[in-house]
Amino acid sequence: MTGRPGPADGKNRGTQPGDGQRRVRIPVARGPAPKHRLPGLLAALCDRLPEDRLDEWEQTLARASGPEDPLLVRFTASQPAAGTAERMKAVLQVWRAELPDLSGTGLALALAAVRAAPRPLPAQPVISGPVSAATPARLTSGVALEVIRCASASLLIATYAAHGASDVVEEIAAAAGRGVQVDLLLEETTHAATAFSDLTPDVRIWHRTGSAGVLHAKAITADRHTALLGSANLTDRGLTENVELGVILRDPGVVGPLVDHFRWLIAPQTGLMRRCP
Repeated sequence: MTGRPGPADGKNRGTQPGDGQRRVRIPVARGPAPKHRLPGLLAALCDRLPEDRLDEWEQTLARASGPEDPLLVRFTASQPAAGTAERMKAVLQVWRAELPDLSGTGLALALAAVRAAPRPLPAQPVISGPVSAATPARLTSGVALEVIRCASASLLIATYAAHGASDVVEEIAAAAGRGVQVDLLLEETTHAATAFSDLTPDVRIWHRTGSAGVLHAKAITADRHTALLGSANLTDRGLTENVELGVILRDPGVVGPLVDHFRWLIAPQTGLMRRCP
């Protein structure tokens, strides 16, 4: 009797060796590839550290033989900003656990790649006063200088009080010296303008015209891309010793409108502030 083989016959024929049919190799199911944590930790450091400190970290990694190199231990221990040493230690721990054979040069290249990749920069807390390892924040004194230094066209600063803070005054003078337009919005009743009396006339100082209320805002804005907002006045204690809280913003979509508001305050047509001689 002739005829087509049934399903069972076909299946049996397909499994017989030497029948002219090729065996089909069924791939073994595998789990997802392990997700490394190093890229995320490196990105977090890039968001946290200023460019000069990232340069130092990258150069130190390039000279290191591996995660156990004492050079890295010393560099990590030397970090002054709150929480930075803990983050670097986390990088070393994960490096040791996940990729112990990766050279320092390899991790330095990975850091360079993360730095070069465009990514949104989150708001970052800034503090003055006592520092705890639980606070992933940077110090107000350092951030204030960093924001002033990154201004290339305009610098707008508002503060209720100002005295001392010679480092800030020097950075403002340096910004004006490289052609940055500087505007200082100051509260007149606190005599804040006295702290900036040595600056050149190109630095414009503004006071409120009305007697109702005071200028209580504290802000440092560089161009339209970076801003430091917080409770700290530009005083020695406000930048270092007092318990103060702030945030650094690096989002032009947020910083730009903030700058526009301050520009509106000092615009002649509003009559809200006057330029001091």
